[in-house]
Amino acid sequence: MARTHVVMADEVMEAVDRLVGERGRSRFLEEAAREKLARIELESAFKETGGALSGADHRDWRDRASTAAWVRKVRRTEET
Repeated sequence: MARTHVVMADEVMEAVDRLVGERGRSRFLEEAAREKLARIELESAFKETGGALSGADHRDWRDRASTAAWVRKVRRTEET
């Protein structure tokens, strides 16, 4: 486990302390960093794969209405 020194705005630290207390800072900040990293990775994956499928390739996804109809159909099928 690594140790580090973090500098942040007083109001942010006070808000963290109100939620988790001084003894909970490290765990809270680690969890927050992990969540942020996961969001960045997901956003990167979306950017890399965006446009991989198109309405021309999949007629059920050609527009919002047909996509919504496809989702409803799939959900009905899964329920039975």
